[in-house]
Amino acid sequence: MSVPFLPITLEEVKHLGWSEVDIVIVSGDAYVDHPSFGTAVIGRTLEAAGYRVAIIPQPNWRDDLRDFRKFGRPRLFFGVTSGVMDSMVNHYTAARRLRHDDAYTPGGAFGFRPDYATYVYSRILKQIYPDTPVIIGGVEASMRRLAHYDYWSDALKPSILMECPADLLVYGMAERIMVKVARLIEQEGPKADLSSLLQTAYVSQSKPEVSDLLELHSFADCQKSKKLHAENFHVIERESNKIEAATISQYYEKGSAALSEEGSYVVVNPPEPPMTTEEMDASFDLPYSRLPHPKYKKRGAVPAYEMIKYSVNIHRGCFGGCSFCTISAHQGKQIASRSEESILKEVNQLTQMSDFHGVLSDLGGPSANMYGMRGKNQELCKKCARYSCIQPSICKNLDSDHRPLMDLYRKVASVPGIKHVYIGSGIRCDLFTAENHGWDYFKEVVLHHVSGRLKVAPEHTSSQVLKRMRKPSFDLFLRTKQEFDAICRKAGLRYQLIPYFISSHPGCRLRDMAELAVEMKRLGYRLEQIQDFTPTPMTLSTEMYYTGIDPETMEPVYVATHPNEKREQNLMFFFYKPENQSQIRQILQRSHNEQYIPKLFGNRK
Repeated sequence: MSVPFLPITLEEVKHLGWSEVDIVIVSGDAYVDHPSFGTAVIGRTLEAAGYRVAIIPQPNWRDDLRDFRKFGRPRLFFGVTSGVMDSMVNHYTAARRLRHDDAYTPGGAFGFRPDYATYVYSRILKQIYPDTPVIIGGVEASMRRLAHYDYWSDALKPSILMECPADLLVYGMAERIMVKVARLIEQEGPKADLSSLLQTAYVSQSKPEVSDLLELHSFADCQKSKKLHAENFHVIERESNKIEAATISQYYEKGSAALSEEGSYVVVNPPEPPMTTEEMDASFDLPYSRLPHPKYKKRGAVPAYEMIKYSVNIHRGCFGGCSFCTISAHQGKQIASRSEESILKEVNQLTQMSDFHGVLSDLGGPSANMYGMRGKNQELCKKCARYSCIQPSICKNLDSDHRPLMDLYRKVASVPGIKHVYIGSGIRCDLFTAENHGWDYFKEVVLHHVSGRLKVAPEHTSSQVLKRMRKPSFDLFLRTKQEFDAICRKAGLRYQLIPYFISSHPGCRLRDMAELAVEMKRLGYRLEQIQDFTPTPMTLSTEMYYTGIDPETMEPVYVATHPNEKREQNLMFFFYKPENQSQIRQILQRSHNEQYIPKLFGNRK
């Protein structure tokens, strides 16, 4: 039986006539019943499988813990997630300064979730209900499933399972596996052996006896040697890019992590196969209300929901392979696409919303233009361990035809009640060739699906920095801008192409940022869409930041780690502001980069 909203209060549970709850999901986010929010997706999936699911969104962890007790002990298990984001990324800036708002909380209010939320929630639940299974998942758990560098504590941390008393970790997009977890616990009870399930991680007192086991360097050895940790990451990334991966284990010596009274292994099982179109449709076709829970009305809008309120997600996964991105590690490198019928059904639902005025803000995914793309020969894909299907060159086995996506755009635009279909997701211009109709797609987007500004992400201008980022040459942006300007000029449009850039990425020196500033001045840009690199768990860029080594080549990499250097690199973006010019001159002189001063400011003193 589906309900308008999954219950978040005891009164709602009683109103439904439930004597008990089967599964309780504890989340660091407010409850928004929408397919873009993981808590709603897993909750609705388990509901569709026949389970009574309740949610505890943003529980108070600082009082008498009554929020954690309100539904009592669930019949099967607690599910725990920090929310859509890692809680530390949610809380802190790249300069480790505390943020003052939270996009996943009503009114954007800050302070409704703890640091390291998954850890905190799990410990509280095990303290209150020691015999009830706790299953952790979501981005925070997925990206911390093995030893990882934690930027906010500036330390190498063990697997989250060694500090968090969970019975099982489920990583990635977990609809399929969470139903299997529920079925197994229902059949075998709270002590069920869950270790055989794919796409999970668990703690074992003995080494797993499997034929494809890959043993990483132990946590204690990695604490002593950054080189060994870099070698570990290369193995982890390679396996996470495979369709058919190996089992991975890492040993934790006695006392090397908070909960290790004895030596133990963290074991990560291979992932489930990519979701089929039918499975994707089933997930997105669940009876979401597409609204925040009505309990939040007096507290204000949920900013993250307002951003995606009138958008439609058409696929998952990304084969771009950018060094600083966690999408492929979490959603997978393989693209899982919805059917046109499912997408059009959701678009029609949007047109029925009382406050919808005909404008679709986005029709995309992690990348705008990967819908329906996959390997022509899937048997070759099963043997592939490449980090990217398009870098350093487009794979010959990739079907990257853009025509099905253009056809989808036209069908959505023709739905009664739709006035405009905008593309807000990032477009991968490095996918464009004449053969795959990529430049035809680009023209169609510019002419029909841009609201005035189109955002692309060259990320940098330096070839050496771009190499570390696994991004194409800046020449591609220049060609894209040339095409964009030509299309707009011919059509009489005064649109803008807005580039995204990152400062202080591993491999980036101050002179690289000065050259970027000079190039932006030449092109007439005053940058807005910029960010300072923030190391997040389980990315190649983060491992380079921590180790000073490129795990792929084991070459040393220059890294700007000092806060002053990061600040100075970021300041170069704003060379055009008069209040910054004196300081930038001093920085360039002090760093022996005087040659950039006249290029930026002329010969004036």
